Amino acid sequence: MELAFSGEVWFWRGPAPYHFVTVPAEQSAAIEAASASVTYGWGMIPVTVRIGDTDWRTSLWPKDGRYVVPLRVAARRAEGIELGDRVDVRLTVDV
Repeated sequence: MELAFSGEVWFWRGPAPYHFVTVPAEQSAAIEAASASVTYGWGMIPVTVRIGDTDWRTSLWPKDGRYVVPLRVAARRAEGIELGDRVDVRLTVDV
């Protein structure tokens, strides 16, 4: 499954601070529909992410009925991504 969307970068200050982009509701519903066959537990969904020219593997996290994409520091630096930026995200759900 491949998905593309745009979203705003936000920051979570929890015990392990991280930057994220939230997957829109429509794409989150498509991921949820396939989740039983791809999750490895706790609702985590393995994906390959592409923003700009940078690809990486990570897992989507469920949050408030949708999913969030964690943005690695190396990817943010490579693409010059800052808090509040709107980014174009391409996801491939790993099966």
